[in-house]
Amino acid sequence: MKFKSAYLIIFSILCFAGKSQNSEWLATSSVISFKIKNAGFNTNGKFTGLKSKIIFDATTTSGNLIEASLDASTIDTDNSTRDGHLKKEEYFDVQKFPLIKLSSQKFLKQNEGSFNGYFKLNLKNVVKDIMIPFTFSEKEGKGVFKGSFTLNRLDYGVGGSSIIMSDNVTISLTVYVIKK
Repeated sequence: MKFKSAYLIIFSILCFAGKSQNSEWLATSSVISFKIKNAGFNTNGKFTGLKSKIIFDATTTSGNLIEASLDASTIDTDNSTRDGHLKKEEYFDVQKFPLIKLSSQKFLKQNEGSFNGYFKLNLKNVVKDIMIPFTFSEKEGKGVFKGSFTLNRLDYGVGGSSIIMSDNVTISLTVYVIKK
């Protein structure tokens, strides 16, 4: 009986020792952009200041983690007057809520290199579940995450109801990473 128990313990150790852990990735650059219809025209903008913790292996959906934050005050629409207005309480209220946060809950693989990520998005202290379809490609220790999703800005208290500005905002993400 002791021999059988010892054998099972050694076998378990060997199986787990050979199992690779998910890789940790360091974001080297990113493009976080948005598009919203305003007065019949598309208004484009972007955020910088991405900070992240990324543990990801494209061959599995378990053990993966993405936590990220953006500096809300970095909003840039190529119009400093509009940017100043968007930083105020009615929109992003960057004084009170300096960070936009994203935290993964789970990942589902769709096909090779394509995933659905389920996240908690915290914007102005309103936390909602969102799904972001994304791709991940990797070559020689470098990788890129690309995704796009739409959200309703009113769900997060960003601006008020308007006949001029759309409620829906499309957000596109491209994050370049290297293996740590």
